[in-house]
Amino acid sequence: MSKTGNSLLKRWLTGLILAPLLVIVIVFGSKEIFTALVILFILGGVWEYNHMVFGNDFVKEKIEGMIFAVIIPLFVLLGNSNHLLAVLAFSVLIVFILFILSIKETNFDVLDVAKVIFGIMYIPFLMSYFIALRMMDKGKEWIFFVLFLAFIGDIVALYAGKYFGKHKLAPFVSPGKTVEGLTGLVLGSTIACLIFSHYFLPEIPLTQVTILAFTGSIIGQLGDICESAIKRNYGLKDTSSILPGHGGILDRLDCLIFIAPFVYYYRIFIIG
Repeated sequence: MSKTGNSLLKRWLTGLILAPLLVIVIVFGSKEIFTALVILFILGGVWEYNHMVFGNDFVKEKIEGMIFAVIIPLFVLLGNSNHLLAVLAFSVLIVFILFILSIKETNFDVLDVAKVIFGIMYIPFLMSYFIALRMMDKGKEWIFFVLFLAFIGDIVALYAGKYFGKHKLAPFVSPGKTVEGLTGLVLGSTIACLIFSHYFLPEIPLTQVTILAFTGSIIGQLGDICESAIKRNYGLKDTSSILPGHGGILDRLDCLIFIAPFVYYYRIFIIG
């Protein structure tokens, strides 16, 4: 079997193992259990992020990131989405204050603070919108809507790019992505969301579902490319090898990190 074929096999096997576990937690688990799962993914993503941007040093900064990876989603669970901005604001203040208190010499780099704050905003903050979605009316259905939007489109994009891809989408950031792959992603996501909403969210007008899925799929692809930019900046192909065929946890969260807040606010402000 070729290297590409072996990678695809690993990708499918990993997905077939994790998907049923994810479905069980979403369908049968309480909000608390779902939040625990989200926190687990956030911790994994933050750990990979810390390894990328800080290397083997900066233990204090790494610990700060891991602590807020738990605190921020817990605030959403115990309060509501309004608490998300509050806890983020205080997280930024605390990180900066701890940095000032730790200065022991005249040479210091404020960039370390920026790395911690960016990591907090990029992963725990944006991922916590999954919990906000879960706490809404028909929250389970909206969680599945996001997953259908992200992963069905990703599968279609993978094969559309493999068999038809000719025109590079972002050659300097993510050389493997193509315009044809993006086209497949948008079509796959839109069709999947229309079918899903017909059975599980029938109260949502089809025009709204189409706009939400179409726009959300593009935003998700941008999330993927943004994560690729971070990896390329640090000379990495994958954030880790914890998920065979997929890379790291952050490699799987990349599009979801952008899609979850978009779907949440579209649901709140546009659909109502």
